[in-house]
Amino acid sequence: MRRYSMGGCAMPDPRSETTVGAVDGFAQWARSVAPADLDIPEHSIPTAPAIGVLADPDGAVIERESNEPLVVPCHPRLSMVPAYSRAGWASAHPTVLVRSSVAGRLCDVAENLPSPWGLHIFDAWRPVQLQAELFDVAYADPHLPPGFLAPPSTDPRTPPPHLTGGSVDLTLSWHGIPLSLGTPFDAFWDSAHTAALEDHDDVDRNARRWLVALMRSAGFIVLHCEWWHFEFGTRRWAAITGHDAMYGATMPPQQITI
Repeated sequence: MRRYSMGGCAMPDPRSETTVGAVDGFAQWARSVAPADLDIPEHSIPTAPAIGVLADPDGAVIERESNEPLVVPCHPRLSMVPAYSRAGWASAHPTVLVRSSVAGRLCDVAENLPSPWGLHIFDAWRPVQLQAELFDVAYADPHLPPGFLAPPSTDPRTPPPHLTGGSVDLTLSWHGIPLSLGTPFDAFWDSAHTAALEDHDDVDRNARRWLVALMRSAGFIVLHCEWWHFEFGTRRWAAITGHDAMYGATMPPQQITI
């Protein structure tokens, strides 16, 4: 089966069983960090798969929009690179934006991480124009399974998660270095599935479990086929958690204060 990455080329699935690679923004090349140096707290690693529900059920209807603003999350242990803007996608927003409640929860996760750990954000709010461009490029590959990118719907009842500001793509960082937990960000491979490494007793699996557990503790859900993709307040989040959906499509204000 062909493996796809948004770096623009097909490539084999190069899983390393001994290293977690550092990701420089959107790059697919990275130096490695020795697992012995990472020192993940043992009590933080779940002994079973971090979540029980990995499927993506039909989303709930947004009965009442929260009207929370889009903001820039800010915390000393929260770093970010707007990956698509950095990679030159013309429709990409140059700033990482999330709903205010999402920002607060991300800061809570960062605050509770032991030093020298942190979070690194690749992408969050995404305009529908960029969603359409990414979808068209990715699914020009007829072998790519559905689910990696949401259709660029303009129907207010079915907004793509990133268009709502309730979706965020992120990873753990170590001494400020963003880590690729078994695959790079936006590598649309079988091994990018959240539970794909459960048969591997290694640092990638443990770090992936830890990240999901941390994000779950703050109320997020994870996409079954992308270990880096988390949501709060979206239709998918509502369908999985049983809560009411909070966020519909939104746009950033004219001026963003960082």
